[in-house]
Amino acid sequence: MSNVHGDENRQTILVVDDTVENLSVMNGLLANDYHVRIANSGERALQILSGDSLPDLILLDVMMPGISGFDVCRRLHSDPRTVKIPVIFLTAKAEIEDEQIGFDVGAVDYIVKPISPPIVMARVRTHLKLKAVADFLEDKNLFLKQEVERRTHDLQLIQDATIMALASLAETRDNETGNHIRRTQQYVRLLAKQLQSHPKFAAVLDDDTIQMLFKSAPLHDIGKVGIPDRILLKPGKLTTEEFDIMKTHTTLGRDAIAAAEKVLDTPSSFLRLAREIAHYHQERWDGSGYPEGLAGENIPLSARLMALADVYDALISRRIYKPPFPHDKSVDIIRQGRGQHFDPDIVDAFLHIQNEFLAIAERYSDNEADFTR
Repeated sequence: MSNVHGDENRQTILVVDDTVENLSVMNGLLANDYHVRIANSGERALQILSGDSLPDLILLDVMMPGISGFDVCRRLHSDPRTVKIPVIFLTAKAEIEDEQIGFDVGAVDYIVKPISPPIVMARVRTHLKLKAVADFLEDKNLFLKQEVERRTHDLQLIQDATIMALASLAETRDNETGNHIRRTQQYVRLLAKQLQSHPKFAAVLDDDTIQMLFKSAPLHDIGKVGIPDRILLKPGKLTTEEFDIMKTHTTLGRDAIAAAEKVLDTPSSFLRLAREIAHYHQERWDGSGYPEGLAGENIPLSARLMALADVYDALISRRIYKPPFPHDKSVDIIRQGRGQHFDPDIVDAFLHIQNEFLAIAERYSDNEADFTR
């Protein structure tokens, strides 16, 4: 029997047996077709298997001084490096109970000595083919997994860019800036992270939800696209009628996002949160907000988080109708709104991390000359 492939293409078989004669017989049987390595004890086999070059298959005797074949197999199957190497027992132990132990410890086959060379060669070829197929499928599954992850990442980047573009469109028509978007989404994530360990919120603020809140926050004022410039850009105080029109940006935003949900025709936690935030972020804890006058926990948590983030940013930022307030004054105003404008638990969380809000405000400042501590 001749090897038609070069040595570099040969598969490697490790033969483990404490008898020189058995090692010689197996080497003679296999050497024309495979690269053969030998070990005369379980200890030597484990030493070989601790190296970088692993065999494709192991032929393993059971009864050996020191570590038995069964124990060697157990160790191989407890190690992630070697667990997938097929093991065939070659042994004189012919009892059914021994054979059962062999399969229980992880062997793929069990051949009783004295061996039949054709049977040994047929089973070696079979298990090497099975291993090759398994390796191929594993590699293909890994490739597919990586490809799915890459495409998912690309889609997420497109989604994020689209969200920011839409949100920026609303901001360019307002007297706010793109940094307002960045600051408020950072504030929302900070608040959610702070509340994650709170017993009341732990069940709903998992990591995935917090990430969705972060992505959704930039769309809170998307409805302002539908507000006329004469009202949106008015430098002075709005009349009652003008303010009534301004308030419709919450329902305009909700309707725009709901229309997107309808086009997708599939549940989307991201769009649901974005719709909640756009619709309800002007509601107040005491029920005096708009558009529906909801109160307390009837206001979605996403909108309650956004309400505080939005107000803090409005307070510290310059507007055409007001100068920027110092951070400390802004914190006092929010503290005074506890239980009235804002959810008390969210205010408490804010007070614990107010310095982190300040750091975000400074990092994403529109104009350092306008920002005051």
